[in-house]
This record gives sequence, structure tokens and C-alpha cells, in this order.
Amino acid sequence: MDFILDRMENKIEFYQGYDLKLLEKQINEQIDNNKALLLDVFAIQHQSAFDPNAGKMLYSAVVHFKAKALG
Repeated sequence: MDFILDRMENKIEFYQGYDLKLLEKQINEQIDNNKALLLDVFAIQHQSAFDPNAGKMLYSAVVHFKAKALG
């Protein structure tokens, strides 16, 4: 059995929720998890829109992680 260990260079994650504090908590938890993979936050984009079906604001975010520079 062969194991191939390739380093992850980029990772993009998407988040959404109706509570801004909960969304921020989810993102912060994933930032900590991705540190174990040697990934740093490269860029964050966010947006909010009114959801007429739920009658409240819907917040979304995209976080782009990139590999830490070694050496």
C-alpha cells in the first residue's frame, strides 16, 4: 500500500447563517482547524441579503486559505 502525502496549497470554504455572531464563530473555528493543515487566511469576502422567506437577514462569507510559506 502506497501513501502519497501532497501538501494542500489552496482551500476555499463557504459559510452562511442568519446570525452574524454564529457565522463569525464558525469561521474562527475553521481558521483554527486549518492552522493544523498549515493554511493561513488569504482573503475573506462577505455579503448580506434579506431573505423574504425567513423574514430576516442572511449573511454569507467565502474564506480563501493558502499554504503558509515554509522556510
